[in-house]
Amino acid sequence: MGDDKTPNRGSYSIRDKEAPVETATPAPRKEALADNEFSPIAAPPPAEAPPVPVWPHWQRVLFRFFCVYFVLQIAPWSWFFAIPGARYVLRYYGQSVDWAVRAGNAQFFHVRDTLVRVNGSGDTSWAWAQLWLYLSLAAVACVVWTIVDRKRTEYERPAFWLRMIVRFYVARAALSYGIIKLFLLQMPFPQLSQLATPLGDLLPMRFSWLFIGYSAPYQFFSGAMEATAGVLLLYRRTVTAGLFVATGAFMNVVMINLAYDVPVKLYASHLLFSCLFLLALDWKRLLGFLVLNTGARPTAAYTPKFSVPWRRWGAVAVKVFIVYQFALLPLQAGWRGYHASKAAMGPGPFTPGVYDVRRYVVNRDTVPVSSGDTLRWKDVIFDTRGAGSVNTADQVFWQRYRRGYFRFRPDTIAHTVAVWKTSAIPDSTFLFTMRYELPDTNTIRLHTVIRGDSVHVELVRTARQFQLAERQFHWLSEYNR
Repeated sequence: MGDDKTPNRGSYSIRDKEAPVETATPAPRKEALADNEFSPIAAPPPAEAPPVPVWPHWQRVLFRFFCVYFVLQIAPWSWFFAIPGARYVLRYYGQSVDWAVRAGNAQFFHVRDTLVRVNGSGDTSWAWAQLWLYLSLAAVACVVWTIVDRKRTEYERPAFWLRMIVRFYVARAALSYGIIKLFLLQMPFPQLSQLATPLGDLLPMRFSWLFIGYSAPYQFFSGAMEATAGVLLLYRRTVTAGLFVATGAFMNVVMINLAYDVPVKLYASHLLFSCLFLLALDWKRLLGFLVLNTGARPTAAYTPKFSVPWRRWGAVAVKVFIVYQFALLPLQAGWRGYHASKAAMGPGPFTPGVYDVRRYVVNRDTVPVSSGDTLRWKDVIFDTRGAGSVNTADQVFWQRYRRGYFRFRPDTIAHTVAVWKTSAIPDSTFLFTMRYELPDTNTIRLHTVIRGDSVHVELVRTARQFQLAERQFHWLSEYNR
């Protein structure tokens, strides 16, 4: 019995002890692994998409209007004229715009009966008719867009592209005008003909032009401000800084244009408004940083978001093209223009200076100064680089500020001078050919035919000097000069 009892107790106790170990210990581990693998608590939940912003109704309406207006006014497709074939397409686009402007003016705006295209002046009747046309089209398109797209609550993506267009529009203008000022090409130093013009005979625009052109440091400084703004606008992280610099620069330009009647008021005002428009889109950040002193987060408004790589590389290619066309080409043209302006011309037969008219003979009749004849030449000025002017009211020359301006090209072998009428546009009308004699270094005799009358003129060089041409500067001044 003992043998029977001992094994029974032993087997029973072993089974009692091992059963919990074999059945209870591994099972919970499998359940724990299963929980770790499939439980939603262990894996982080997918990030929720940011809520779609809802723009106020007034903001959506304004965006539609300004989007259409800026695209029409800026015409960003014109930036790519360097692409082969683009000039051909843009030419037809320009013709279409011209037709629309003239048709709109004839039917609705009536700015002038005959429109004058933009030339040296940007405030022509054609430019004003174009402005009214674009404003009208933007208003009509805004109404139609609002009706058709009334359920849309935001325009985040279109707003990004509008920012890009306006930003590069301002950058292009800032770099263009800034670079030519850096090379002192926009406002050249006054010529002798301008220095000899009485101050009271100058128009406000020319007065302001000469004021800036006289001072090379001031013109360089103005160009540096504009070029700095353009460079800052090309880099996304410095766009806001570039807008502030551009706003200050173009505000000064607009005030000069308004105060001195410079005929580039529309274009300068558009540039200033474009700067203010982009700053207004960031008004909350700027208000907190500049006024409320609460700081401002970095903006991602100018950061593109691309879903596929080829779009990113395409954007890089377009950016490189824009930088080349907006910055490098103007730099190259400015460098060439600067060297051309400084290049010494071949010695001509006439020494630049002011010449009094000692004798003036028409058809063998001497016309004295006291005759009061407005066609008589009183003095002649030979400027540098083949330009000159005559103190006469004769309309055969280009009349500006009581002087007749001309261009000339001498032939030192035949002792003749070909004369052209200088005009406000690049082309010029040929006037006549003069035969010249040089009895001495200070005397010039000219013989020609004007309107069928033989004219003989004897000029004597004077020692006329202009204090303004001396470029005086004094750190120490004992009295008001």
